Amino acid sequence: MGQAIPAVDSLRRLLAANPDLAEAWRLQAIALRGLRRLDEAEAALREALRLEPSHVSATVALSEVLVATDRAAEAREVLAPFVARDDADILVLTAEAAALKALGRLEDAATTYERARQSAPDSAVAEHNLAGVLGEMQRFAESEAAVTRAFAKGLDAAETWLVHGRALQGLGDLDGAADAYDEAIRRRPTFPDALSDLAQLIWMRTQDIAQATTPLDRAMAQFPHVPDLRARKAKLLEYAGDIASAYAALDVDADASLGDPVIQTMAAHLASTFDPPVALAHAERAFALAPGQRAVVAGLAEAQLAAGDAHAAARTAQSMRERWPLDQHGIGLLAVAWRLIGDLRYRELYDYERMVRAYRIDPPDGWTSLETYLTDLTAALTRLHSYRTHPVGQSLRHGSQTQQNLARSDDPAIRAFFQAIDGPIRRHIAWLGAGEDPLRLRATGEYAFNGMWSVRLRPGGFHISHLHQMGWLSSAFYVALPAAIERGREGWIEFGRPGVPTEPALDAEHAIKPEPGLLVLFPSYMWHGTVPFSGEDPRLTIAFDLTPA
Repeated sequence: MGQAIPAVDSLRRLLAANPDLAEAWRLQAIALRGLRRLDEAEAALREALRLEPSHVSATVALSEVLVATDRAAEAREVLAPFVARDDADILVLTAEAAALKALGRLEDAATTYERARQSAPDSAVAEHNLAGVLGEMQRFAESEAAVTRAFAKGLDAAETWLVHGRALQGLGDLDGAADAYDEAIRRRPTFPDALSDLAQLIWMRTQDIAQATTPLDRAMAQFPHVPDLRARKAKLLEYAGDIASAYAALDVDADASLGDPVIQTMAAHLASTFDPPVALAHAERAFALAPGQRAVVAGLAEAQLAAGDAHAAARTAQSMRERWPLDQHGIGLLAVAWRLIGDLRYRELYDYERMVRAYRIDPPDGWTSLETYLTDLTAALTRLHSYRTHPVGQSLRHGSQTQQNLARSDDPAIRAFFQAIDGPIRRHIAWLGAGEDPLRLRATGEYAFNGMWSVRLRPGGFHISHLHQMGWLSSAFYVALPAAIERGREGWIEFGRPGVPTEPALDAEHAIKPEPGLLVLFPSYMWHGTVPFSGEDPRLTIAFDLTPA
């Protein structure tokens, strides 16, 4: 019934009288997780497993809590004895796949979801789960096929309509996607993911923020005490450029918001631009509520930077580095703190001369010149830019970003791009060499793609300064550029300016002038953005992230 607090109270009384009931500890954890009290939920589940080590449901629930607290590798260790069994059931395999997804291993997750589907061939849920991960991999046609099978097996859940909508959106059927999101919302009027996906779709198609927020406003009017709805509206307003309205939408002093670490972290992020002391108060409240959540810890470091306490920010960011060593956000925040306090280790992370380099690609097989190849690549990419404005959650402003997986394109020019950049990537990895810094320490000599997309900026467009949290090496490839590139630094890529407020403010330290056919490679943890440009012509690029293979 969704009444987590009465459930916690009832189970506490039950466990006081009967402390050896493993199932009661599991149920207590489920209720605590509903209240986002994840540390207590984890403790309850570990007690359940101490009492009954073979309790499968408690093991699965513990893995889910570990994933929610950014410990997916630990979740897999907990699940391993059950996953290794030939008769592993769908619950265990689904939890394993979720942990693999959290680690960014989508191919392995898809394989595990397929194993779950084979273990339960009549399960519509197994089809749904497979469809979901295929959608995340931007294998939209396969995702839609799996959704169709889920529907045929009798599943009619809001979540399945959401996956259906995302697959249709990826396939370019935007009207069909909107209808599917509506169906998901009809089945669950407070479904935050469906509401925010529909709102974002409307925003990208219309660039009308009032129209885009209408689905969220309607749900909030009916269900005013659901904090996640407020968070989704605030994020949309932020990316539309209305920070004050975004902060107001959070209703930070409401009881539900005061006890919600996600709301408080978002409030800290927004307030850091106009009231750093208030931002720090929000961040400290969030950290007191959920000290084990990565986003909360990062939010605290960001608020400390905005408030001018770089030494505290360095300590907080260092704790991120120790707990989540591959997280590029933590490294980027630590670099900012070190720069502010004059720590010489900053230059070990931001050594532009030895970490950032540009390469002019050669024309791939089938093209006699780079110019003719770029002309064909421009045409292929332009066909994929069907939206009027930027998506929520990305760095670009005043432009569009492709939703399709370029790695799965059938267009010859796009497919040839992978051949064209292979040589420069390998030369760059060899040029970096060996070392103990977070970049070189991970180098293996081989690489794998972790996402590839295209951005088409309109005049006046730019990328805010940002980094790539899940990458290792990141990139910018210039396909077609406006004439404004020749005026000052319009449209140039800059490095070093933090993407978060700092006291004092910090400027960019390094810049590269774009050229058609130029590939720039740099560490994913390195803050980077672009300068706005004027004129009439768009700025068309491809970007991708790499991880060691």
